[in-house]
Amino acid sequence: MPASPSTARAINDRLALRLLQQEGPLTAGQLKQLTGLSRPTVADLVERLTASGLITVVGEAKAQRRGPNARLYGIAADRAHLAALDVRTGGVTVAVADLLGRELAEAHVPIGGDTGTGDAVEHAVALVERAAEKAGVRRLHTVGMGAPGLVDPVTGELRNTTSLPEWHRRLVAALQERLPHARVTVENETNLAALAEQRDGAARDRDTFALLWLGQGTGAAVVLDGTLRRGASGGTGEIGFLPVPGTGGLPSATDCAGGFHSLAGAAAVAELAAEHGLPAKGDGREPAAAEQVRAAAAAEESWSGGGPAARFLDALADRVVLGVASVVAVLDPGCVVLGGEVGQAGGEALAARVEERLARLSPLPTQVRASFLGGGAVLRGALLTARERVQSELLASSGPATRPPRRAKG
Repeated sequence: MPASPSTARAINDRLALRLLQQEGPLTAGQLKQLTGLSRPTVADLVERLTASGLITVVGEAKAQRRGPNARLYGIAADRAHLAALDVRTGGVTVAVADLLGRELAEAHVPIGGDTGTGDAVEHAVALVERAAEKAGVRRLHTVGMGAPGLVDPVTGELRNTTSLPEWHRRLVAALQERLPHARVTVENETNLAALAEQRDGAARDRDTFALLWLGQGTGAAVVLDGTLRRGASGGTGEIGFLPVPGTGGLPSATDCAGGFHSLAGAAAVAELAAEHGLPAKGDGREPAAAEQVRAAAAAEESWSGGGPAARFLDALADRVVLGVASVVAVLDPGCVVLGGEVGQAGGEALAARVEERLARLSPLPTQVRASFLGGGAVLRGALLTARERVQSELLASSGPATRPPRRAKG
């Protein structure tokens, strides 16, 4: 079934905006060439995007004669500003950006487990306000938040789970109260990481893939035919609850201990590394588990053969492949990205081991790749999705562009 006119316009607008963000200012002729659209269609979309304030004339192409055909159109970076939050159990990171995607300010605040709910919420909200002030932004249009846990696909709210701090759930309402002009949205952290890897990272050439998050916790995200799949209750990818051998128990509906999390979560990885004689130095620049995995991968590169580093990576791959094989058996994604701080730290050394073991477990050909973005993918994904929401709302609020009627010939 062909797309409706409104759907086709939305697709064309998003395509043009993405090209302008990636390539920089372009003429209408260059947009026509890069999109493959007809000249009238490009003229219409340029008019719509200009009317919405999303793009503006930023100069003239030197290769063109002066006039309409020489106009260079670029993203109106200051049309609106947005903020992205990466909310973890131990703290919050925020970035403020313009519509071009340029980060104007970034800040972090640690939040300890003994911090009260009210104080934790206040620390996080104040961090956003300080970052906006530092960036010189007086009003935020959209705030996108990435957090662990389940996000209800109907209400968009972070669902209550016993394993997460209460301040996570209260943060959205507090942000909305203190920033009444901003639209505040929340998305699962692993889903945001997958969107970032698809746009800017290890899955740029894939329309279908899965991301396995290996960080403080474990999770998975699924992109099928270019679309992120959340599931009926928003729980697609809650792989930490997957029953697997080797844990000595079973997970429950309220606790993933005994599931895949017990094998591949950061605490389990750090313990496994210590068992192989690879204690963490604890410099604080990255989680201990990621530090140990990174050191093991580097040691293996500099030392051919066996050794404690190689044995540790082998043992870790034996664990990780259990989660990967389960995802592959159900979805057949063709590609799995090992994300999060640990997945990125393992690099090709860990990814190659997992892929080799997967080939023995599954008849489905699957590439296993290391994340390009690691833990930073959550913040990047939150910025990308917030920017797309801003663009959609500005286009919708501008209304359809009206062009003057053309005179009849003859």
